[in-house]
Amino acid sequence: MNGILYLVPTPIGNLGDISRRMAETLEQADFIAAEDTRVTAKLLNHLGIKKPMAIYHRHNAGSSGRAIVNRIQDGESCALVTDAGTPAVSDPGEELVAQCAALGIPVCAIPGPCALVTALAVSGQPTGRFTFEGFLAVNRKNRRARLDALRGEERTMIFYEAPHKLAGTLQDLAEVFGPDRPVSLCRELTKLHEEVSRTTLGEAAAWYQKNTPKGEFVLVVRGAEPAQEQEPALEDGLVLVDKLRGEGLSLRDAVRQAARELGLSRNQLYDAAVGK
Repeated sequence: MNGILYLVPTPIGNLGDISRRMAETLEQADFIAAEDTRVTAKLLNHLGIKKPMAIYHRHNAGSSGRAIVNRIQDGESCALVTDAGTPAVSDPGEELVAQCAALGIPVCAIPGPCALVTALAVSGQPTGRFTFEGFLAVNRKNRRARLDALRGEERTMIFYEAPHKLAGTLQDLAEVFGPDRPVSLCRELTKLHEEVSRTTLGEAAAWYQKNTPKGEFVLVVRGAEPAQEQEPALEDGLVLVDKLRGEGLSLRDAVRQAARELGLSRNQLYDAAVGK
């Protein structure tokens, strides 16, 4: 009988955020699949837990993933963790989950710390609709291409960014989305030096051109304003009248239908059609 793959979030900075259920799941699992065993060992020591660990990260996901799946199929339960946050979200754990799902292996996600949700909640930006974009490409050409594709995105956008890439990313964001676009820069969330700066892309880009960023960042960027729909003009009505007349309608019937479809004044449209 198959075992179970547990997705166990880990604190994104504050060890006090570990829940009883998260700790119990780590305690009960047969083994732990960790991104960095040294980081996970510190958490396990804090909890007083000793467990065998397997290394699972982006560079060995293929071979290690197969080995983990084989162990679960043999009846062992595995707790998958990352260095910080929820596994399988912007994380190679998604590949392991997909493998288990395809094989009918039960997967159980334990709720817990997640940097993107924490940042969104505290950002002050609209939270009703949002899109998570993760880390942007290191290559500037690829990064700009991705941002150009998001130019008209109306939902709040969430990005992860490392300090050494922050200045370049903010510059590109300001150039593509405009310097006045609101952004919340969430730094070192849940840690001692947690900071949330609510400003504009232009101001943030200028600041970090002169000041060295420290810590990991989550950028919460407000979406684009909805495009304003243009009111139909008489010219649009005349085009439709001509089309309808070509289909056999009389002038009066064509004007009546065109005015109704486009929300135009029937009398104005008729006068324009007669005087055309």
